[in-house]
Amino acid sequence: MLDQQDVAFFRENGYYLNRSPLFAPEKLDRLEGIFDEHLAEKGAKLSDELDTPHFRDPRLLDFLLSDDVLDLVEPLVGPDIALWTSHFISKDPKVGRATPWHEDSAYWNGRLSEYDRIVTVWLALGPSNQENGCMRVIPGTHHNGFSDYVPTDKTVQTFHAEIPGVDESKAVYFELERGQCSLHDGRIIHGAKPNTSDIRRTGYTMRYFPASVKVLDVPDNAGWKIWLARGRDSAGNTYQPDPR
Repeated sequence: MLDQQDVAFFRENGYYLNRSPLFAPEKLDRLEGIFDEHLAEKGAKLSDELDTPHFRDPRLLDFLLSDDVLDLVEPLVGPDIALWTSHFISKDPKVGRATPWHEDSAYWNGRLSEYDRIVTVWLALGPSNQENGCMRVIPGTHHNGFSDYVPTDKTVQTFHAEIPGVDESKAVYFELERGQCSLHDGRIIHGAKPNTSDIRRTGYTMRYFPASVKVLDVPDNAGWKIWLARGRDSAGNTYQPDPR
């Protein structure tokens, strides 16, 4: 678990790099095998758009609801933890698109009652470095409100809009080895350059929020699935059955 110094660093900067392996080797191999299946079955969908795979594949709940992950995020989220979403990421060699500067929270604006203490675990399923387009953040920007956005070109970017005028000289690059992970606040400004290397960049994001936060009854949440991962709900949310 993170100690008080780690938590203080995260609160101030909006991120933390966890160098210890998140899962045991055999469990990580099993997760990578599931990822390979999803990648092979994606059809015409771009490989960097493998969103909410756990909605379709309950095997992933064994990872998302595991103590390995929940023990890591509890000091940041609190003892009552809900699973918000997950996402497989695959930036293919040479052609993996850039991810423009953005805040994750901007894509949930109007869907939740609060946006602080939403934490994303970014697990490296292979090496993630500057050459293959690792994630980068602007420390401290999670203290800001929602940013303004301008349109961008989705043929070369993964999203339709980006935050303009970001001072890239302040960027911290999340270089990770397979099995290591990063944690970041859902409000921090972050992005990634394209993959210009010969090595695919693969990861699995697991995102959690306090179970005191209400998932609002709005059209954008229609059909959305959440799980109570640990503790108790105090917001009156409706959860999927716990498979454990």
